[in-house]
Amino acid sequence: MTRTTFKRWSQNVTEHSHALDLKKGVFALEDPKEIAASLKRSAEASKRRKADPFRSAMSMLVFYMNRAGKNLSEEDRARLEKAKDELRKAFGKEAK
Repeated sequence: MTRTTFKRWSQNVTEHSHALDLKKGVFALEDPKEIAASLKRSAEASKRRKADPFRSAMSMLVFYMNRAGKNLSEEDRARLEKAKDELRKAFGKEAK
């Protein structure tokens, strides 16, 4: 693997992974509940995922946030953090 290929592995995953078929623009949705609901639908419908639906959906959300890194505004980061909470609620995994 060349250095350029190694540095762009996350882009390759984003463009070519078929583990979840996400709705286009899901991470740009304004409502955290809508983001969570869309991720949940995608995870539950997928036949190619390797983990349980909750773990797959949460992993995709965290992957997106990590990939955006410093380019993610504080407002967007807060919205996506709320989406993580909504995803936990949707799967009945909220903290007690």
